[in-house]
Amino acid sequence: MYTIHDGYAPFRDYKTWYRICGDLRNGQTPLVVAHGGPGCTHDYVDAFRDIAKSGRAVIHYDQLGNGRSTHLPDKPANFWQVSLFLDELNNLLQHLGIAENYALLGQSWGGMLTAEHAVTRPAGLKAIVIANSPASMALWLQAAARLRAELPPEVQECLLIHEAAGTLTSDDYRAASQVFYQRHVCRLDPWPDEVKRTFDAMDIDPTVYHAMNGPTEFHVIGSMKDWSIIDRLPAISVPTLLISGRYDEAAPEVVQPFADHIPDNEWVIFEESSHMPHVEERELCMETVAAFLAKHC
Repeated sequence: MYTIHDGYAPFRDYKTWYRICGDLRNGQTPLVVAHGGPGCTHDYVDAFRDIAKSGRAVIHYDQLGNGRSTHLPDKPANFWQVSLFLDELNNLLQHLGIAENYALLGQSWGGMLTAEHAVTRPAGLKAIVIANSPASMALWLQAAARLRAELPPEVQECLLIHEAAGTLTSDDYRAASQVFYQRHVCRLDPWPDEVKRTFDAMDIDPTVYHAMNGPTEFHVIGSMKDWSIIDRLPAISVPTLLISGRYDEAAPEVVQPFADHIPDNEWVIFEESSHMPHVEERELCMETVAAFLAKHC
């Protein structure tokens, strides 16, 4: 087994909660896990702690505004920027004393953040895993529109009616959205408790998600709607593992630019998964990530 320690990293006037599974000083490159959203919590990617069984320390953290970190529901939408979360990540690495030697795994939005971090070529970054992430939101929206068009007609109609009316918190809209989520976000039924915890937390405080993304995964109207990293991807200089699911809302066309433009990458598609192979095919996903890391750091 492994030791577990949690704490807070001071960041500006706030606090970032983190948890370490394993020993940071045992000689193995530690893995930092960045959750998605923007606006989720670490809970739904908790499965990556399994990698600590191999002896490699695994660090989860809740990004600012989420989970056990400082919540800021009164901050204006323009407060929530990619640069804020890059600064927070760099601060955490410094606080933990691992900035000279670490690997980074980001899931969904966390993978976008990971790519943004990697293009700056930090000296201590040894490898990255980009899991279920788009290289641009334009591609994400195109894929979302295609997947929406495959939903039952009555579900599509319900979504359109409520989006036009602005009644995005209605029970009917939530129920219709769940049809999409069950197909393309997590295909397990029922959802695991850790996934439910994240979505419950987002319901309680959706500040970051609404500011940067929007009301749902497929109705993106927040500040990230025009985001792209495609033209900067050749700057990534570390080995990269790309992960996606066969039924993923991060469809192949949204991942393809990573494969096309990152010089040293490999791409694994999990055949029984959608957006969360780490819970949908947990054992195989952990084996895949652990083997990649063992090869490169």
